[in-house]
Amino acid sequence: MIFKMKTSAVLTAILSFALVLSGCGGGGGTSEPSAVEPSGGTTNASSEGTNGGDNSGKPDLRMIMQYGLFDPKTEYVAKYIEERTGFHVDYELLPAENADEKLNLMVSSKENYDIAKLNAAQFYNLASAGALEPMDELLEAHGNYIKQSIKPESFASATIDGKIYGIPETGAGVSIGEELVVRQDWLDELGLSIPTNRDELYTVLKTIKEKKNVIPLTMSKDSIYGDIATTFGVYTDWKEVDGKLVHRAEQPEMKEYIAYMSKLYKEGLLDTETPLNTAQESIEKFSGGNAAMYKLAWWNAGSTIAALQKNFPEAKTSIIPYLKGPDGKAVVGAKANTTWYIGILKSSKNKEAAMDFLNAKLEPETFKGIALGQEGVHYEVKDDKYYPILPIFNDQLNNASSFMTGVDEEKYPIYWQARVRKDPVLQAHFEAFQKNAEGLIVVDPMSTAPPIEAVSKNLLKLTTLLDDNVLQFISGAKPIEQYDPFLAQWRAEGGADMVAAANEWFQSTK
Repeated sequence: MIFKMKTSAVLTAILSFALVLSGCGGGGGTSEPSAVEPSGGTTNASSEGTNGGDNSGKPDLRMIMQYGLFDPKTEYVAKYIEERTGFHVDYELLPAENADEKLNLMVSSKENYDIAKLNAAQFYNLASAGALEPMDELLEAHGNYIKQSIKPESFASATIDGKIYGIPETGAGVSIGEELVVRQDWLDELGLSIPTNRDELYTVLKTIKEKKNVIPLTMSKDSIYGDIATTFGVYTDWKEVDGKLVHRAEQPEMKEYIAYMSKLYKEGLLDTETPLNTAQESIEKFSGGNAAMYKLAWWNAGSTIAALQKNFPEAKTSIIPYLKGPDGKAVVGAKANTTWYIGILKSSKNKEAAMDFLNAKLEPETFKGIALGQEGVHYEVKDDKYYPILPIFNDQLNNASSFMTGVDEEKYPIYWQARVRKDPVLQAHFEAFQKNAEGLIVVDPMSTAPPIEAVSKNLLKLTTLLDDNVLQFISGAKPIEQYDPFLAQWRAEGGADMVAAANEWFQSTK
């Protein structure tokens, strides 16, 4: 069963997108100058999609892309795509500021844009307002490679009222980003073993504080969940409990986790600057020899370990395997959300050609070239793994993901790993994190949900409200006894609506 958007939500979206609708209807809209000048071909409204004399018979297309610090006209990947597909595309970037307002003006103009790469909120708004073309028939007739590459459950995330309005781009699949690392040389010095659960973690942190006079555990304010929280059963934003979705704010285990972290904080085992720390500040404490343990993201591993070894050439680190809960089992939470949605605009005069273009990009060899470039030039294969050839891989493929409009969901996670093999330390941490998480991953059950109005409009605000309060409870700025009044506030400010809408969708999938 497909989740149905409430009529009131759709009407609200339509009213807020009156300008969009007027443009889609072919009247009234005014032309807004584009952010990036067209790079050739005939693309204005009077051309009606013709290609300015090219004998290929394929019309020029216009695509709206997300903001980026590059010129699409000069990118290797853009030229490669044109060569492989035969379509000339004028790419126009949204600005860094007021991107949604600019998008609305571009869509409502008479400049005949064909394709747009959208975030979840943008996709929901345009689809609900009737500005995107339903894709079901186009996919059936022109989308063979797309349907081979993208799983049905991913398409569910782009389905509204039973119709597909976008191609979902899921990125590199499920992977684990962070894990605790520790100064192994200090553990050896103190005769300590790697902790395997939170009780052992407490003992290790307490001994380090007593014997080394450093910060036992440093964390950033934006990374307060993870390895430790999972031992209490708090591992994803949403969790299925007795057939219903429960947000982490409402999970009773949250108070247990906060109490444990508050104990660490009061005893000086957790960095007292955690409520203020940025990731970079925590990294500097760890690499500067002022902290013994840090939850490291693999993408920061190369620079972090290099800085540590520069400061302390004899320093050694170890990755702490994911901690076990009281039942003796470890769990790792992960998300598998759709990252981007690629829509065909209702106002496009080239809808079938647009789908042909999107489909051609997922032809297996073409997609591999977008992801990896040319073998022997941009990448090489060693031990059945893809390795980048530097610096040309970075120079010509650094912005490749911006040009993707859906991925081969089986192969892209493999291709993408070439990007983590640019640095041996980064590669080692990425691969160790994934190996340690094998068989332990629990995916957030909201990962395949389509954009839902009550979730989209409240999520950022409520996440910030929750995290800010959790930090205050941990630091003692607020007593844990105030958690229930806080939770009442969280529900009143949109949490109750968000949970109800999430569960309405969840029940519709059964």
